[in-house]
Amino acid sequence: MSIRHIVLWKLSADDADTRALHAEQIAERLLALDAVIDEIQHIEVGRNVVSPQSNWDVALVSEFADVDALERYQVHPAHQEVAAFVRSVVADRASVDYPF
Repeated sequence: MSIRHIVLWKLSADDADTRALHAEQIAERLLALDAVIDEIQHIEVGRNVVSPQSNWDVALVSEFADVDALERYQVHPAHQEVAAFVRSVVADRASVDYPF
């Protein structure tokens, strides 16, 4: 059973320029994982462009063969490094994992 992993982040920066920079850095770092972590079957990152006051700033959509593959991805050292950066620039996070 394949798993889709979706994460949304609200960035902590108050000014739009810093939020845009952090969103770009998150996207670049996450997308680079595709070349490093075999478990990733699909990955995309989108930056919000509408209603910044109410919408989440960054969205990750990724797909894995199963829950075990998702768990291996989450503990992979390269993912842990990206996650540490993300935690340093976000105020809030939401996620959902579901079979498809």
